[in-house]
Amino acid sequence: MTSTWQLPETTRGWVTDGGLETDLIFHRGLDLPDFASFPLLDDPHGREILEDYYRGYAVVAARAGAGLLLETPTWRANPDWGARLGYDADALARVNRDAVAHLRELAADVSGEVDGVLVVGSVGPRGDGYRAGDLDADRYADYHRAQLAAFADAGADLATAYTLTTVAEAAGIVRAARDVGLPVAISFTVETDGRLPDGTDLGAAVEQLDTATDEGAVHLLVNCAHPDHVRHGLDADAAWTRRIAGLRVNSSRLSHAELDEAEELDEGDLPDLAATTRELAAALPAVRIVGGCCGTDARHVAAMWEGWTPTG
Repeated sequence: MTSTWQLPETTRGWVTDGGLETDLIFHRGLDLPDFASFPLLDDPHGREILEDYYRGYAVVAARAGAGLLLETPTWRANPDWGARLGYDADALARVNRDAVAHLRELAADVSGEVDGVLVVGSVGPRGDGYRAGDLDADRYADYHRAQLAAFADAGADLATAYTLTTVAEAAGIVRAARDVGLPVAISFTVETDGRLPDGTDLGAAVEQLDTATDEGAVHLLVNCAHPDHVRHGLDADAAWTRRIAGLRVNSSRLSHAELDEAEELDEGDLPDLAATTRELAAALPAVRIVGGCCGTDARHVAAMWEGWTPTG
């Protein structure tokens, strides 16, 4: 069933945040076991750090005259990763609801500064974000349903699933979101050749997902890749490019394998990242969400948006 929910229109698109976990680890000196930021919600000081992080992007959105997407720090708050950190099903449901409530309070506080604000429940892959998983969409639906239900119960405006490596997991998430009545967006990641980690062309992945779910995702994004890597997978004249509404790009041109092995943060070159992001957005006619991913922070996202809008 085709989704009827649409991202609200704003004058200058939507700002979203950058590389939350890399910012917290490399710039704020935090230890995040298993690259998980959601446990910070259970600590008063952790909540203060998260609020300070998100307020940086509210400033970017206000300066750009754009809307703001506040996306929960719950990329790892699913059963397998949660169990490694001591969170059972009840604890995960609680922390996922708390994440939405925490950002809803912040949204109310900054709503007068930005051109609209939405609270988004962030979903991550079951496995490693750089490696392809199995191909059982129904199993993925069962796996991700509880997190999506927690977001829906807490009143999230929508959910977005990031760094997905297979169409199967994306399809499962769309089905689960439909089951709980929550709009959902899907974001694939690509390797340096513009293909998903399982080798699927980005365009084929978009088309296969839309066929499998009857365009059940409200829109699609690409994340955790440098703009030049994403461009390798584009056919500017293809109809599927109109389904890509958002970009959350890496600052580094390193491959996923190289990033996994890196001991220092590659922050890239801000002017170059801004230029290549704008060039990529120009090739994707529906893009109206722009932010960062690994290695980026509010400085990078501010540079992307300075004097520019993805909506022309």
